[in-house]
Amino acid sequence: MTRAPSATRDRLVDAFAALVVSTGARSATLEAVAARAGVSKGGLLYHFASKDALVDGLLGRFAQLAAQDADLMRAAPEGPAEYYVRTSATEPLAVTGSVPDQLYTVLIATLRLAQEDDPRATAAYVAANDGWRRLIEEQVGDPGLARIVQLVGDGLWNSASMGIPVDDLDDILAQVRAMVASARPA
Repeated sequence: MTRAPSATRDRLVDAFAALVVSTGARSATLEAVAARAGVSKGGLLYHFASKDALVDGLLGRFAQLAAQDADLMRAAPEGPAEYYVRTSATEPLAVTGSVPDQLYTVLIATLRLAQEDDPRATAAYVAANDGWRRLIEEQVGDPGLARIVQLVGDGLWNSASMGIPVDDLDDILAQVRAMVASARPA
């Protein structure tokens, strides 16, 4: 059985992202990526001619998943602000296969690349972050409050990504709901 080219590309991007997260971009060599994905180096080079091309593939996946997450935010019955905070505080692997779960690894990899001074990664993260904040701002109508809500979510994400339980999530969400409600015109 022959694998679809897109499935192989996805496996290569997934392998690259996992290596960047676990060992850093410098250690994520073409050979290491190919080995982790279970393909030959030639197979990797067929899909990605260079490590830069792999970075572009990763950032493309990040943009795609961030856009899907923004669509989920927009459609969330509780609204973008509560969605952002709730999904930020959730253990990333709790809902395996979900958009937030898929987004988690490529987000971490993107941040690692940005920390290693890759301007493409920084630009990709800024674009996604701005998109999420704009959705919150559309809901709350106040740029400052939108930023506060986003910072609450980011802080909770930081805790959850380090395995620190967010035991008071219901209380935090109640506070977010109250802030959002008070910001809406009567």
